[in-house]
Formats: sequence, structure tokens, C-alpha cells
Amino acid sequence: MTSSTTHVFSRKLHFDNRFVATLPGDEEQDNFRRQVYGASYSKVLPTPVKKPQLVSYSLEVANLLGLNAEDCQSEAFTEIFAGNLLVDGMAPYATCYGGHQFGYWAGQLGDGRAINLGEILNGQGQRWALQLKGAGLTPYSRSADGLAVLRSSVREFLCSEAMHHLGVPTTRALSLVLTGETVVRDMFYNGNPQRELGAIVCRVAPSFTRFGSFQLPASRDDFDLLKQLLDYTIRTDFADWLPADAEWNTNLYCQWFAEVCRRTAAMIVHWQRVGFVHGVMNTDNMSILGLTIDYGPYGWLEDYDPNWTPNTTDAGERRYRYGNQPQIAFWNLGQLANALYLLVKRAEPLKQALDEYTQAFGAGWQTMMADKLGLASYQAETDDDLYADLLSLLPQVETDMTLFFRNLANLEKAKADDTDAALIAPLLDAYYVPEQLDDAYKNRLGSWLRRYLARLQAEPQTDQQRRTAMNAVNPKFVLRNYLAQLAIDQAEQGDFSGVNELLDVLRHPYDEQPGKERYAAKRPDWARTRAGCSMLSCSS
Repeated sequence: MTSSTTHVFSRKLHFDNRFVATLPGDEEQDNFRRQVYGASYSKVLPTPVKKPQLVSYSLEVANLLGLNAEDCQSEAFTEIFAGNLLVDGMAPYATCYGGHQFGYWAGQLGDGRAINLGEILNGQGQRWALQLKGAGLTPYSRSADGLAVLRSSVREFLCSEAMHHLGVPTTRALSLVLTGETVVRDMFYNGNPQRELGAIVCRVAPSFTRFGSFQLPASRDDFDLLKQLLDYTIRTDFADWLPADAEWNTNLYCQWFAEVCRRTAAMIVHWQRVGFVHGVMNTDNMSILGLTIDYGPYGWLEDYDPNWTPNTTDAGERRYRYGNQPQIAFWNLGQLANALYLLVKRAEPLKQALDEYTQAFGAGWQTMMADKLGLASYQAETDDDLYADLLSLLPQVETDMTLFFRNLANLEKAKADDTDAALIAPLLDAYYVPEQLDDAYKNRLGSWLRRYLARLQAEPQTDQQRRTAMNAVNPKFVLRNYLAQLAIDQAEQGDFSGVNELLDVLRHPYDEQPGKERYAAKRPDWARTRAGCSMLSCSS
């Protein structure tokens, strides 16, 4: 590798590194597991890997950073984003934070296998933090090895980009690299450890600061560190929001917290819209920017089941099930409010800010459901019952959520007097077990469809206009669990075509994409119980 090749990246990636330049760091320079006090980060270098190999990259994210396809296909790119090569300006570090895990305070957590290379400013003045997940040990690795395996890395890489193209607020992914090494994992914690291929994902976001970043100093009564972090976050990560005439006092902190509540509500509304289940909504996995972060044991609703969680660790309590995500987000915001109380010293304005979440989610959910049903606006007198009755019908038989709402756009207003069978016909592809559609269910569904069509009669849109609007919010293509697993199976055999073709399809989730219909098919029977297709563990 020539020095001129690496110089390209030194010239194109303009590192700013305001996080480490502004906030206090860990005074201990050696990299060993420990409790870290009075610091927001620890300096640490990625662990070099033996034989990095590029699996895939996102050209859209590369362009955000000022890179092009030629850059991404170079040997230097692979070496840099495997952690083997540092370029001028990088200042690697792991951040310190805590969090509630499954409802219980876990104390210090931190970046146990993620190492930030630094923050860059692109040509548009946008700040992007570059983070390698699976890059080796940090002071926050606890009993783990700081590494990641290919299966989880494929899922994180693909889902980060899929969510962006769906219009869901999310962190992004630049690259996916094999390390040339193996990692031992017990996938289901059942005493069957195996060697798996190691991999590293480069994650990209304006900031990776979490709720738990504020919780940890608050739990230690570290007023100074908490205030420093909060002031930095507002000035840097919320610069576009910061009022021009802002006075730096507790009122500003409460206004900022209200903004965090609103952003979080908007994110959760989008999750519910597309059927995404995060699986591990611990407070250390909640972005302060309202971005989806930490793609671990997530999943997509195949059949509509509000009680479904993809996380085997959560199989008993189902705390993080699909239908509970709005409530968990509110609970998590409450824990962030508790941390901020150390600075604000007043409960009432924090409670008022929390009300912003409730109001924003309620209004956002009503608008989202109106959009999914092709209604110009939400009308409380008719639509509350219309929404509620549909969502009670869907789980009574195995109904594919994505296909149902996509196919619902094909109904025609003029056919409200058709038979139940004729009304249901455009929806049949959404049902996993057609035998479940007995006469009683068909009658209930037919009755709802007639109410729905009657509601549409009051709308000025033509069927085609409504169909276009519905297809813009109800995706045809999502990262179905079995599709991700098929791509993983290929990649583990050295064939990366499945990852790259799936990435390409997911770039256009609302388009018809002739010839790609197989990626819109509902879950096959073989995937009902297969590992990686039904439920997953936190093991990666």
C-alpha cells in the first residue's frame, strides 16, 4: 500500500474530534477493564486484525463523508475500516456511559466493543462520528472480548441502511469488513459455543451519545461532568435547534429535554409504522438524537402480533415486545429525566417535558395510521374505532403486516357492495394459513372493509391517488428476518452477493422493483422456528 493511497483519506476525511477536545477524558492510558470516573471517554486503539476483506459498503454514506466508489474499493479503505490503519487526524476512543437493562440499573456499561475513530466535518459542514463495532477490547468490555461476528454484523449493516431508506431516523453504516479471524460465541447461551467468522461494521452518526451517557454521572452525583456533557451536547449536537437568544439556565435544559422527547416520539411512531421491533430498548441503547441505534436482536413483524419480541433474553417478560415500545420509550425518557434532575432541581418542568412525548406520540400515531389507510387526515369521531377494530382483527389470524397494508391500497371505493370474498381477494396474499379464514372471520373482516370503504367515500382522492399515497408509507420491501439469514448463510460461505443484492433492493423499499418480487414474499414455513429467522439472542 502506497503512502499516496492513504494520503487520499487523510485529505478527504477532515477530522474535528470536538468530543475528545472538549470533554474530560480518562487519565489512565493503559487499556484494561475497569471502572472509569470523571470522564466521558477513554483513549483506545482498535485491535489490528489478520486479513481484512471488504464484504460491502454503502455508497450513500461514503458520499456523506466525501468519499467515492473508487475510495471504497481500495485496499486502504478496507485496512482503515478494519482498524488496521489510522489516518491523519484520527483520535480513537471509547465512550463511558451506564444504563438500565431490562428495567434494572446496570451501572457502568460503555463502549465494550465499539471504538470511535473520531468525528469529521464534511464539505457541507455536517458532523459525522465514525465508529468501528467489533474492533477489540476497551476499558468497558467487562467480561467480553470486544469483538463481533459476521451474522450480527450483516444484520447491523443491512438494517442501518434499510431503516434510512424507509425514512426511519437511524444511525448509518458505511462498511462491513471480515477480519480474517474467528470469534467464539454461544449463540443461544445453551452451552454450545462455536467458532464464527469475525467482522467489523463502521457505524456513522452525528453523535452516538445515549440516555445512559447522562445517567452514569448522575448516578455518581458527578454534577460537573453531567453539566459539561449536557452543555457540549446542546451546543454541538443540537446546534440547529438551539434558540438564538438562549440563556444558559435550567429552563434551557428543560426545553432541550422536551425536544429529546419529541424526537424520540417521532422515532417510535416510525418503528410502529413499518413493523420494526428493536428487541433491547435499554436506556444505553437510546440515542439522545432520536435515532435508532444498536441493531442487536431486532426483528420485523411478519405476522402482526403486538406481543412478539425477537429477543430470546426477553422471551419470558416480553418487556420489549412490539406493542410495548411506545411505553418503554416513555419509561426510558423518565430515567433520563431523573438524571437531569441533578441539574434542574425541579420536577415539574421535567414532567411537563415528558408530556411532550405523550402528546407528540399520540398525534404522530394518529397521523401515521391515517397515512397507512390512505386518509387525508385523522377524524376522531370515525377513525379511533376504525383503527382499533382493524388492529384487533389482524392478530386473530396470521396476517403479514407488510403485505396487508401494501395490498390494502388495491381496494376500490366503488366496490363496497361486493361480497366478502370479493372484498378480501386483494388481501389473500397476506395470510399465512388461509384455513384460518373461516366464515365468522370473513364476516368480521368484510364488515370492517365496508366501513373503511365508506370512510374513503368522504375523501376527495381518486383510488389511484390514494394508492400512490399509501404506497409511499407502506413499504413493499423490508428486511425480513429470513432474508437477512439467507444473506448471512451465503456470506459465511464467502459469497457476498446476497448481502449486496439485498442492500440494493432495500434502497428502494416503496418501489415495485420488477424482478425482485421474491424479496417481498412473506416468511416461508421453514423459517418459522429457524435460528436467526424467528428469535435471536444478544450474542454477537
